[in-house]
Amino acid sequence: MLRESISNDFFTILLVVGLATVAAAKLASPKRFNDFIAVLGNSKYLKIYSREQKFFDKFDALLFTNLIISVSLFCFISFKFFTNTNTISPDTMFKISFGICVFILIKVFVERLIGSLFEMDSMIDQYLFQKISYKNYLGIVLIPINALLLFSFGPTLTFFYVIVILLVIVIFIGLFTSFKAHQSLIKYNFFYFILYLCALEIAPCIILYKVIISK
Repeated sequence: MLRESISNDFFTILLVVGLATVAAAKLASPKRFNDFIAVLGNSKYLKIYSREQKFFDKFDALLFTNLIISVSLFCFISFKFFTNTNTISPDTMFKISFGICVFILIKVFVERLIGSLFEMDSMIDQYLFQKISYKNYLGIVLIPINALLLFSFGPTLTFFYVIVILLVIVIFIGLFTSFKAHQSLIKYNFFYFILYLCALEIAPCIILYKVIISK
């Protein structure tokens, strides 16, 4: 029995939903959105809005929704390219999107818990705000990339390498900015910093990779 195939129409719907959430974020907070778009080259957004963050922030929630959609969409476009198959069911896509969402949220929850245990809530909150901001920015960067891959031309291996390098640069800019903001604290707690990197940054990614390739 043939598995249900996802058409480009399904991908198009996801792309539109992602754009709609970004547009909703801009309509909800136009000034904040403009500051957010310039976050790569200007720390103004991080300095201003990290002090105003709430437990549930509608602006971040909308951009986070786009992040999950954009990352999931890019993963499935990549899967189609590298495996040369269209036999992916929508149900599978929703499950993996849900898995990505849960993975990120659990990681944030654990980091907040550690911050509370070591009485570093304020610092951890600022650090997580910076990381989430750059991840949400990554989601916006992926929108035109996904659109190009879907509608403009057939992707090549070289193009995928360029995209991955671009995404890694965005991630490293975010990490560098976060570490620079807390460099004095990291300097005097270098062992714990390395332990944090291994336990909460590197290990979860390795576990996720192992789970994916074992399927």
